[in-house]
Amino acid sequence: MKLSIVIPAYNEEESITHTLTSLHNTLNKYNIPHEICVTNDNSKDGTLRVLDELSVQIPTLVYYTNPGPNGFGYAVRYGLERFKGDCVAVFMADMSDDPEDLAKYYFKMLEGDYDCVFGSRWEKGGKVVDYPALKKVINRVANFIVRIVMGIKYNDTTNAFKLYKRETIEGIKPFLSPHFNLTIELPLKAMVRGYNYAVVPNSWTNRKYGVSKLKIKEMGSRYFFILMYCLIEKYFSQGDFMKKNAAPKKEVSR
Repeated sequence: MKLSIVIPAYNEEESITHTLTSLHNTLNKYNIPHEICVTNDNSKDGTLRVLDELSVQIPTLVYYTNPGPNGFGYAVRYGLERFKGDCVAVFMADMSDDPEDLAKYYFKMLEGDYDCVFGSRWEKGGKVVDYPALKKVINRVANFIVRIVMGIKYNDTTNAFKLYKRETIEGIKPFLSPHFNLTIELPLKAMVRGYNYAVVPNSWTNRKYGVSKLKIKEMGSRYFFILMYCLIEKYFSQGDFMKKNAAPKKEVSR
């Protein structure tokens, strides 16, 4: 099963080399067939130049420049329309995600033939390193609200680092979110539409270079919009968007 990794990158000149070389080396270590698919989100620094240089060193690297509109969600969606693998992960350019965790996701998907594999930084075995205190509080409150509203047990919906089969991605289109709210649109749609999933613990490490692109003050209403959309679909769509021939949902596996 070929793995694609979609990485949105905006002004990640300082981080992208370490991220891509670590990712490539880890996947080669486990003999995982893969492509690394970077969307340069119209960066203003030297990100594009670095990607051009790395493409000579990393044979599995492909990259695109998203001319616009720009934003995290648009950049991820640009990659999700172009990846070639049998499954696809969303991975962050700042190396906050661990390539070793991605290998765990991949083998978990193979082991149980899951439609999706989600990470959780907050269950046993997961960890966060240098997580800003205010951001942590907002994260836990937001995930609690999502759990209560949607009636789910999964506790890290806002974590972008997830793995989906190609059929799952096709089954949860069209995408609506232009920004970071895409992080909850993808898993919630998958759940609502009957795709099964496993949860494995993962780690998160704060970036060493650059600045976070997430603007918390701007995102509240956008997250709320997607949450309400998924809630309405869950209870009022009459199953019109359900996975074809969906088997009974598997229990969350840890």
